[in-house]
Amino acid sequence: MRKDAVVADRTSPDEELMRALYEEHAGPLLAFVLRQVAGDRQHAEDVVQETLVRAWRNADRLRGTPGSVRPWLVTVARRIVIDGHRSRQARPREVDPAPLELIPAADEIDRALRLMTISDALGDLSEAHREALTETYFKGRTVSEAAEALGVPAGTVRSRVFYALRSMRLSLEERGVTG
Repeated sequence: MRKDAVVADRTSPDEELMRALYEEHAGPLLAFVLRQVAGDRQHAEDVVQETLVRAWRNADRLRGTPGSVRPWLVTVARRIVIDGHRSRQARPREVDPAPLELIPAADEIDRALRLMTISDALGDLSEAHREALTETYFKGRTVSEAAEALGVPAGTVRSRVFYALRSMRLSLEERGVTG
């Protein structure tokens, strides 16, 4: 048997192999992996642990290998690091959702209050002025189209829109809406 796989009386050969592998190779393997993962100790320890688990799964094959198993362990560790890097590149980086809690949600109350105020101000207008504004601003019609829909000349529509906007401005200012 190799010196890194000494069999003790009370443990199974696989357990003793793992103990010997850990004692002899874990330190140098960790140093190698630390260089591969840019000094991230936690990640390096995870890679070493995964490498030793794979060695345990392949204990029968390792026991029959002449010489040291360190080259096999280093190769497995290197491949684990490479696979981890590739998998991180293949999917979007995970982010912490905590900053999303700081972003204020859209508040519809201001919009609702603004619409109520405008609706009240429209109620203060005469029927003719309200119709002219509705046709031009809310329905998006041209002055000519609004005049045809209302059955009045285009000049009348322009005049009603002018006076309706002036009345709306005054009405909204009375309600505290400026700008």
